[in-house]
Amino acid sequence: MPFIHTPSIVRVTVSNSTTSFVSERRFDRGLPIAEIKGKLELITGCSSQYMELEVFSKEDKLLFKLDRLEDVLGSFPVDDGMRIHVIDTNPQANVFNDISQCEKFNIPDQTYDAKRDTVRSFLKKNQMGKYDPKNIEQSKEEKERQRIEKEEALERIKVGDRCEVSTPGQLVRRGCVKFIGHTEFKSGQWVGVAYDEPHGKNDGSVGGKRYFTCEPRYGAFVRPKVVEVGDFPELDIMDDDEM
Repeated sequence: MPFIHTPSIVRVTVSNSTTSFVSERRFDRGLPIAEIKGKLELITGCSSQYMELEVFSKEDKLLFKLDRLEDVLGSFPVDDGMRIHVIDTNPQANVFNDISQCEKFNIPDQTYDAKRDTVRSFLKKNQMGKYDPKNIEQSKEEKERQRIEKEEALERIKVGDRCEVSTPGQLVRRGCVKFIGHTEFKSGQWVGVAYDEPHGKNDGSVGGKRYFTCEPRYGAFVRPKVVEVGDFPELDIMDDDEM
């Protein structure tokens, strides 16, 4: 099996079977698969002994499994932009995470408001919590502050600007602003970004409606508050010491 010498680093997306969290990672092609599993254990929380690795193409098609622990990553045709999916085969892994079988009970607000022996009725009667006049006023002020921040954020963003997108729980991503405005898929103002790398979810269209054009999986729509515009050149892979 040939060994791939250059480039020495491959950039992939990592997903796993226990959560919906997806992140980008860089791995040295010279690392054995057993060591790759050790690194993925820290990322996903899945024990390496119960771990199976599947590699998907940029088009999200299953290609092969990384099942030879003694081989190095470079022995497999893993290229930038592909996805390594971690499958946790531990039968106990999802026992406490799966709430799909739990019965959910919801009561309409109107019915709940009509009841007199509830926490809500007690708070209303005694003007406590969110029903305290001071809290109500603070809530109004907070909503107004957020409205002003959204307007100011939009004023700073222009189509064609380079930007960084800082979404909580995800890596900072860079790209170019391609769209600003309202959409049909959800209310409010959105910023359409064409990322420098395939971090997105679309090609600039959602639900059959096109808002801008880019390569598949390079496009995303985000709220203005997570967008910062400025002189943000494309990131160089060698600028990051993470493997």
